Amino acid sequence: QVQLVESGGGLVQAGGSLSLSCAASGSIFSIRMGWYRQAPGKQRELVADIYSGGSRNYADSVKGRFTISRDNAKNTVYLQMNSLKPEDTAVYFCKYTDYVGKNYWGQGTQVTVSS
Repeated sequence: QVQLVESGGGLVQAGGSLSLSCAASGSIFSIRMGWYRQAPGKQRELVADIYSGGSRNYADSVKGRFTISRDNAKNTVYLQMNSLKPEDTAVYFCKYTDYVGKNYWGQGTQVTVSS
């Protein structure tokens, strides 16, 4: 059974940086890995994703500040977040999509940016 375990969330001041990681246990080849976030009272939204070939997409709100990367050997996806803003405060979730389109979600990690 595949499980995703996230780490790296926390509290940081505006302008600071945090790095998130999400590691998969179990056998999975992920076509697409992504990070989503959900702030209180808001819908979950895509932050960034990366495909097995290396192409990346970013939400406009994080372009130039966040960087997504993956290590296929470790089955791990990372999100480097720089120049954090209070509006980046949310629970961040990772999602893996396998080659048949099945999705797996992590449990979420809280990111809080103070002003």
